[in-house]
Amino acid sequence: MEKMGIKRTERTLNALLFACVLAKNYGEMKRIFVEFPKKYGFVPNLDTYNVVIKGFCESGSASSVYSILDEMKRNNVKPNAESFGNCISGFYKEEKYEDVGKMLEMMKGYKMVTGISTYNVRIQSLCKLKKSGEAKALLDGILSRGLKANCATYGHLILGFCKEGNLEEAKSMFQKMVNSGLKPDAECYFTLVYYLCQSRDFEAALEMYKKCLADGWVPNFSTMKSLVEGLASISKVDEAREVIAQVKEKISRNVEKWNDIEEALPK
Repeated sequence: MEKMGIKRTERTLNALLFACVLAKNYGEMKRIFVEFPKKYGFVPNLDTYNVVIKGFCESGSASSVYSILDEMKRNNVKPNAESFGNCISGFYKEEKYEDVGKMLEMMKGYKMVTGISTYNVRIQSLCKLKKSGEAKALLDGILSRGLKANCATYGHLILGFCKEGNLEEAKSMFQKMVNSGLKPDAECYFTLVYYLCQSRDFEAALEMYKKCLADGWVPNFSTMKSLVEGLASISKVDEAREVIAQVKEKISRNVEKWNDIEEALPK
């Protein structure tokens, strides 16, 4: 590195550790974290510890974060919301709920307020475990205490319920989000249109697509193809043709494919 004019610093150490995490080379991440600070005289900072915590949690070794948190305390490096967010996510992933509680208590010890970002980590983690009902109960508790949810909160729940096949609850979450004054993002729309098509509720998918289009977004080609062919299968050919025309006007690519699909529709 020095031959290339790059000075070794904590930032280069952090970049190297992050590259290991991205490559899922967690063994190398651990080796570099243990050896390099001593070898090159680095002092790990908050970013260093956060990357390592993330790596341990992603690799299924969430319990290792306790030693990292202890080291941070010895070195007077205060964990932040990202630190605990990764820890909580890791323990949920391994279904170590007691440890989740310990992390929340530790946050209190640092006088950290449990904000919506931390709750979003918990809600997303529960949804990934197919426990969207529990995640919804957590949301209800948040709202009852006066804390405001955001689009990410509802997005996690919508995806969670969709993956569990509970489309009615997913639609209910969408409506609750809108009623609370939040503007759905593209991902919320795309998720609902896709899963409504998968469940063959093409009329509901069409209505959701219209809302999506009104906000300036169009789901990907495969989702829209599924919607068009689904509408045709329930004798809504005119609606299918209208959707094709809208997509072609909005997006210039795949025009030939859409022409072929339209040509194949029932006359």
